[in-house]
Amino acid sequence: MSRDSADGRRRPHSVVVAAVCVVLLLAAALLVRHVVVQPFRVPSASMEPALEVGDVLLADRSTRGTAQRGDVVVLDGTGYFAPSDADGDRYWVKRVVAVGGDRVTCCAEDGAILVDGTPLEEPYLPAGTEPSGIEFDLQVPEGRIFVLGDNREDSTDSRHLLGAPGGGMIPVDRVVGEATRIVWPLTRSGPL
Repeated sequence: MSRDSADGRRRPHSVVVAAVCVVLLLAAALLVRHVVVQPFRVPSASMEPALEVGDVLLADRSTRGTAQRGDVVVLDGTGYFAPSDADGDRYWVKRVVAVGGDRVTCCAEDGAILVDGTPLEEPYLPAGTEPSGIEFDLQVPEGRIFVLGDNREDSTDSRHLLGAPGGGMIPVDRVVGEATRIVWPLTRSGPL
């Protein structure tokens, strides 16, 4: 009577209980990854010093398909920064400099990037970094964003696609989520 309960029903075997728990935990992890947050590893130096090669960050999936000026976002660059998924560079991390309706210009007399005629304050740029070595003057269409890496001298971003279809502006629906915090390595963990 060791496997029967007091009311005569059989208790599930401990292996079955463990298997059900594992399946539920995996389902919860997948739900969190696709609805709440998703981890990404930073593959390049294009966002230094804010993000370093090898950092693991979390993207807030509740913000997918949205972007505001100044946000650091993870975006699907397939067909824009990467010609196809086969290139292995599907996801990119960049800073949103301008959104639909903004006029973005490089550069003012002092070298600053202008958004709607106002110099963009960029305290995140590494010391001595020129805001852009590529000149541009464009209006960002509604539903698109203009993105740059913080490490402008080592970043492929909207500036490099100015002559391509879409003119360097990425559809906002390509935003996977806002990068909110570094989780690895532990010595760098914290909010962005």
